Amino acid sequence: MIFVCSATHKTKSMFFFLAQTEQGDIFKVTLETDEEMVTEIRLKYFDTIPVATAMCVLKTGFLFVASEFGNHYLYQIAHLGDDDEEPEFSSAMPLEEGDTFFFQPRPLKNLVLVDEQENLSPIMSCQIADLANEDTPQLYVACGRGPKSTLRVLRHGLEVSEMAVSELPGNPNAVWTVRRHVEDEFDAYIIVSFVNATLVLSIGETVEEVTDSGFLGTTPTLSCSLLGEDALVQVYPDGIRHIRADKRVNEWKTPGKKTIVRCAVNQRQVVIALTGGELVYFEMDPSGQLNEYTERKEMSADVVCMSLANVPPGEQRSRFLAVGLVDNTVRIISLDPSDCLQPLSMQALPAQPESLCIVEMGGVEKQDEIGEKGTIGFLYLNIGLQNGVLLRTVLDPVTGDLSDTRTRYLGSRPVKLFRVRMQGQEAVLAMSSRSWLSYSYQSRFHLTPLSYETLEYASGFASEQCPEGIVAISTNTLRILALEKLGAVFNQVAFPLQYTPRKFVIHPETNNLVLIETDHNAYTETTKAQRKQQMAEEMVEAAGEDERELAAEMAAAFLNENLPEAIFGAPKAGAGQWASLVRLVNPIQGSTLDQVQLEQNEAAFSVAVCRFPNTGDDWYILVGVARDMILNPRSVGGGFIYTYRLTAGGEKLEFVHKTPVEDVPLAIAPFQGRILVGVGKLLRIYDLGKKKLLRKCENKHVPNIVTGIYTIGQRVIVSDVQESLFWVRYRRNENQLIIFADDTYPRWVTTACLLDYDTMASADKFGNISIVRLPPNTSDEVDEDPTGNKALWDRGLLNGASQKAEVIMNYHIGETVLSLQKTTLIPGGSESLVYTTLSGGIGILVPFTSHEDHDFFQHLEMHMRSEFPPLCGRDHLSFRSYYFPVKNVIDGDLCEQFNSMDPHKQKSVAEELDRTPPEVSKKLEDIRTRYAF
Repeated sequence: MIFVCSATHKTKSMFFFLAQTEQGDIFKVTLETDEEMVTEIRLKYFDTIPVATAMCVLKTGFLFVASEFGNHYLYQIAHLGDDDEEPEFSSAMPLEEGDTFFFQPRPLKNLVLVDEQENLSPIMSCQIADLANEDTPQLYVACGRGPKSTLRVLRHGLEVSEMAVSELPGNPNAVWTVRRHVEDEFDAYIIVSFVNATLVLSIGETVEEVTDSGFLGTTPTLSCSLLGEDALVQVYPDGIRHIRADKRVNEWKTPGKKTIVRCAVNQRQVVIALTGGELVYFEMDPSGQLNEYTERKEMSADVVCMSLANVPPGEQRSRFLAVGLVDNTVRIISLDPSDCLQPLSMQALPAQPESLCIVEMGGVEKQDEIGEKGTIGFLYLNIGLQNGVLLRTVLDPVTGDLSDTRTRYLGSRPVKLFRVRMQGQEAVLAMSSRSWLSYSYQSRFHLTPLSYETLEYASGFASEQCPEGIVAISTNTLRILALEKLGAVFNQVAFPLQYTPRKFVIHPETNNLVLIETDHNAYTETTKAQRKQQMAEEMVEAAGEDERELAAEMAAAFLNENLPEAIFGAPKAGAGQWASLVRLVNPIQGSTLDQVQLEQNEAAFSVAVCRFPNTGDDWYILVGVARDMILNPRSVGGGFIYTYRLTAGGEKLEFVHKTPVEDVPLAIAPFQGRILVGVGKLLRIYDLGKKKLLRKCENKHVPNIVTGIYTIGQRVIVSDVQESLFWVRYRRNENQLIIFADDTYPRWVTTACLLDYDTMASADKFGNISIVRLPPNTSDEVDEDPTGNKALWDRGLLNGASQKAEVIMNYHIGETVLSLQKTTLIPGGSESLVYTTLSGGIGILVPFTSHEDHDFFQHLEMHMRSEFPPLCGRDHLSFRSYYFPVKNVIDGDLCEQFNSMDPHKQKSVAEELDRTPPEVSKKLEDIRTRYAF
């Protein structure tokens, strides 16, 4: 038994240690001291939690556990375990030779799980595909180790928790929330507008309809808000209704045949647009009356949307009104008494605006002269266009000028914008074919979609249960939603697995996943049951005559005990013992459709899905299995290729036959209606036979072990465990596999990915990613040489193939990369190379499309290296060149730290690049949003 980590807790009166064993059991260790000498060590079983790399006891009575694999946990220490029945072991107890102490694991008693932090480590395999038909692809990630393994589906977006959903009598078109008094913490009313009526709901223990609120119920509502300290205002097509706290009502009616088409309101101001583009401005005077400004302003075109900012703290009014017109422009109009309703600036738009929203974001907390706390941020004008694009523009707080526009495509429907509160700051909810939240979190802007169905209209919502929620409507339902995990890029759903997942393939027709799981040092289910039975029988046999009954009861209790392996760990079987299974999973529901348990000591290492031309439309699953494998020194008792047919519409696995092979089949790939298998160092082609797979062709020239096979046309690219990549040509007429090119560097390849006909990306065990390409004059028309004469003269380079690949790029990631895939991550985005690492990281490499961009980022990276060196003092360039000199890759993570530098440093770096800091951060944002999120 090895102790793997510990934590200390020390107060003035006492101290103790918590020590965890490799099985996950925690013991509480206390020391008996006599003056300065330790006289006795006492140990007591405390609880069992997943194995950790580090534990930390917090002063507030919490225990944080950084798990070795899987999620991290935060526990509350409920009891110190002093007064329970657990036996205590002491160093003073005498022990006979060969005796030991025993304890009984049990569910948590002293600890209470409070929170967990999602962690993908280790990612064993990952594939990116849109199997759920959601436009945006999902990441299917096989992670974890042993019984704690999971298959996780990652979607780009924020997790939404549904607080309440209620049906409404019809399809509403808008919703707002208002407070009764400016000092109130929570909202009092939800106002829902229909085509011809308005419904007012009061928020209490439950949400119910009220009729005495003062709102006009027989008309649709355009907007409503709290006005001043405790009055409400309702804007409807025929006028404005101002409701005082004592329920007195003032009305302003529209002149003649005109109606109000658009309006904007905040705490002290109301602006309305009448038919024909006429603006009328009202402001609240100190007595609480709404006064109309004497002049009215005629706009040059019809008004389609308007927005006012919230009144800044300590001021009388918001100074700017943003108006969107039919002629594809946005105008900023002043509301200052000195130049009221005068246009200040305008911006032309690529399409007609749908909605506008002015918010103050990215603020830093400041105290003013009286000690009032407030945030001073920047004013941003968000413009949602009818073609589904969102523009974010900086609004100058003095002149009203618009500058530094960022654009982002959100979806196929016109973008509606709503102001909500998140983390005590203003944020914008943008709704198109999916909803997005634009918010500032940890001094960085995030624009993230919500993982939720389409919404139509929303408003911020604050109640006791849900202080920062959102109330929204979708068709005929009213929904109250909360967003908890801000700052997260993905939200994830996890489905539990039994052993460590190794690889999986996607069945192209049903989108189901076929997954192989293999564990070393483990028992299969049947062996476990046999061992348990055997141990129970031994317990009974070992007991004397008079203890038989007691022993029988103990044996029965032992057989019935069922401790979940995901928490308590699986029994260790010893080296050379393997357990393995093949599982067919529906990735949308996460349900296991079928699974095949392999026998004890059979370990699955590779899987492929393919069709054979002579068997019609049937799909076959091939699984490469090793028997009695010992890792070190490496030996194997033989291998098999199991063949299964997919039946019942791709939902069942039917065993066809198994083919014995002489070594471990570590790689299988379909190739021109047959299959390529890497059996140890042999590369073979097999075809489907009645009793087993039939060997058709082989190549013996791969030096060590084939670890991966990739095919394109007549070419096959093979990765070797330590000699990088080999390019092989299959010549059908002679039925030969001939190596025609290889690489000049030894690379311990873990995974590779085809980029095009001549180019391969590969990753190695030591955390490097490289791209190699065959030179343009490479010929794959190679002749096999039966006489051996030609081989004497054309020995090739470095005893390898006669043609060598060129290295295009090298880059040290610093973590072992286990999957590479060329894919697009966002609808309409460009292709990028996505990698996942053993430590749970997901990253992308994006190609430059212009020399100008490349030049800019190269200079930015150079300045960042000198201005902003890493915290631990390592030289950035030497780290990225740890094994091979870094070549043709610019470190985007380093460049993106530009945004977190001091403003004066930002300015000096930007000046060196002949830019302004906003231009540099816009460049960084553009390259990110072009390829990913």
